[in-house]
Amino acid sequence: MSNSINIAIADDHLIVVNGLRAMLATRPDFQILFQAQDGDSLWEQLQTRQPDVLLLDIQMPGLSGPELCRKIHKQFPDIRIVVLTSHDTPAYVKQMIRSGAAGYLVKNSGMDALFTAIGKVMEGEKYIDDYIRNGLVQEALAEHPVSRYEIPLTRREKDILQLIAEELSNPEIAARLCISLRTVETHRQNIIHKLRVKNTVGLVKEAIRRGLI
Repeated sequence: MSNSINIAIADDHLIVVNGLRAMLATRPDFQILFQAQDGDSLWEQLQTRQPDVLLLDIQMPGLSGPELCRKIHKQFPDIRIVVLTSHDTPAYVKQMIRSGAAGYLVKNSGMDALFTAIGKVMEGEKYIDDYIRNGLVQEALAEHPVSRYEIPLTRREKDILQLIAEELSNPEIAARLCISLRTVETHRQNIIHKLRVKNTVGLVKEAIRRGLI
């Protein structure tokens, strides 16, 4: 069918995949292109066929959710990524949208929300579940906006911060950027000092809050 929408499902829980397939099967204009149960399998299948919409669980074995989302969005920008997850924290939602996701749904969303999300992203719009959207609004009302420009990170510090957020170790960061391990450690400590946090977990959380990653 020329007007059909090709959809791929990436989730490591078979019961979720089966439920999604059953819902999508009620729409003759939706065609399931393939399904994958981990990040590596998904990436491999995308090399030969790309769906219009990818329903992506962000906690599968393999690559982390934000890293996988960024990687897909960079190489296949025409794929509309709809995150389907149980994570509803505003910081995580914002991180995934910045990583290239076009939509964000929690797994207890109904069939109507799923169909609406697919329709919206196919029209080039963003879609965020109403429950998630309310959480973002409440967070915005509860906090004063924080500008990323308040933190004078250098270009190298920004590069290292991004790799820290992707869960790379200091040796892996050093190899990726072709710099010494000591240099990475120094930059990491400088970033922690500038963001006024105590450890890596706090570092990533504060960086997301400030829109630095």
